[in-house]
Amino acid sequence: MTTNKTIEQLNKVAKINLIFWLMKIVATTLGETLGDFISMTLNLGYTVGIAVTLAFFLVVLLAQLAVKKYTPVIYWLVIIGTTTLGTEISDYIDRTLHLGYTVGSTLLMNCLLLTLFLWFEKYKNLEVYPIKNKQKEIYYWTAILFSNSLGTAFGDFLSDYFGLSYLQGALVTGGVILIVVLLHNLTKINHILLFWVAFVFTRPFGATFGDFLTKPLDKGGLYLGTLNSSLVSASIMTVLLFIAHKQHKLKANS
Repeated sequence: MTTNKTIEQLNKVAKINLIFWLMKIVATTLGETLGDFISMTLNLGYTVGIAVTLAFFLVVLLAQLAVKKYTPVIYWLVIIGTTTLGTEISDYIDRTLHLGYTVGSTLLMNCLLLTLFLWFEKYKNLEVYPIKNKQKEIYYWTAILFSNSLGTAFGDFLSDYFGLSYLQGALVTGGVILIVVLLHNLTKINHILLFWVAFVFTRPFGATFGDFLTKPLDKGGLYLGTLNSSLVSASIMTVLLFIAHKQHKLKANS
């Protein structure tokens, strides 16, 4: 019989709990501000931005695939890598290819759905915990990358198409997340479906909050700048990562 301790020893990904979602939101905010810092503040452009963030993502992803069990710092570096790269992908589709947020959101949604379809066809489930098989883990990270890219594009779509301020966009996406939480606790709707809906919408929530921190006052932001906002987000992420590491260590030793 497989025990909880055995699952922890073989598993490669984070367990879905409250601190997971807190870290996901902070990681998305960091991904938004850091991505904008690279492409806009440093004026490197979206093509170079994709190259830089893709290189970082591939390095940390290879490290994640190489380890034998869940290691919080490596896992969350990959999450940050997907959020930062997702920001660059979304902006590249809209601002370099000039396809617009609607087309970009549709394209990325189809990529996510295709990934989930192929995942389900192979494994007959979309369970996100535990993940022990390396090939299944690749599907997992591909879906996460597309969902974070989609979340960025959809957040920008809300602001652009509906004319929402960054704070209003955060409130709308935060409201969707709250509804998902209520559905999870009060109904029997498939928990995997709710997970992916929440995962996608935490991205625009973090992204719009990131924009709220960085954009000028006349555009509804706080004008902290991309660098200062990234440093603030990174500091919060470090504290949460310390807590997650402590929790994981306690479970591993129990």
